[in-house]
Order: sequence, then C-alpha cells, then structure tokens
Amino acid sequence: MDYTATFYSHFGAMRFKKEIEEAGGNARLMPVPRFLSSSCGTCCAFAADALPTPSHPDEIEQIVKMTGDDSYEIVFSNL
Repeated sequence: MDYTATFYSHFGAMRFKKEIEEAGGNARLMPVPRFLSSSCGTCCAFAADALPTPSHPDEIEQIVKMTGDDSYEIVFSNL
C-alpha cells in the first residue's frame, strides 16, 4: 500500500523517513500535495504492507492511504 504522512515540523518528517528506511522500507520526502494540508509543507511518501508504529506519533499530523488520483483515506490523525 502507498501512504503519505504529513508533519508539524520538517524535523519530524526527516525522523519518520529514517525510521521507515531503518525498518527496510522505501521512503521519500517531498512537498505536500495540494489536496492535503500540512503545517511544515513536507511530507513522507512510503510503501508498506502494514501501517508502521512511529516512535514519535505526536510529530505526525496525519497518515493517509493513497487510493487513487487525489483520493485518500485517513488512517491516522492528530488533527
């Protein structure tokens, strides 16, 4: 499954990306797509079979499962 996580700070995005990669996943930082909002403007796109358990969930604004062009399902939210 393809996911996108948005964050309250750029540092949180960088830390989350590192956690995904240390767990053997593939992740990339990128600007937040227009249809999602973010406090810092940086998101982390990643693929995973199951939703990861982040070590600092308070840094995450939301995690969405991408379901198609500009469509998504919120799977985690701190809003």
